[in-house]
Amino acid sequence: MSKATFYHAGCPVCVEAEQQVAAAIDPAKYEVEIVHLGEAKDRIGEAESAGVKSVPAIVMNGAAFHINHGAPMSALK
Repeated sequence: MSKATFYHAGCPVCVEAEQQVAAAIDPAKYEVEIVHLGEAKDRIGEAESAGVKSVPAIVMNGAAFHINHGAPMSALK
């Protein structure tokens, strides 16, 4: 099973994207981890290393996919 990590900042756009993404991903193929970077600031570096430039974003199979061009990572620091 592959892992998908969804990073967000807790804003209404992020929460809606989280719900939509979680519903769309096949749980038989992906284990989805949700990371609220506003609450888990210690994981910002991890997200940036994975290629996340803004949130909401999901990292799957080593690639970062940005959703709705939300808040830049600098706004979370």
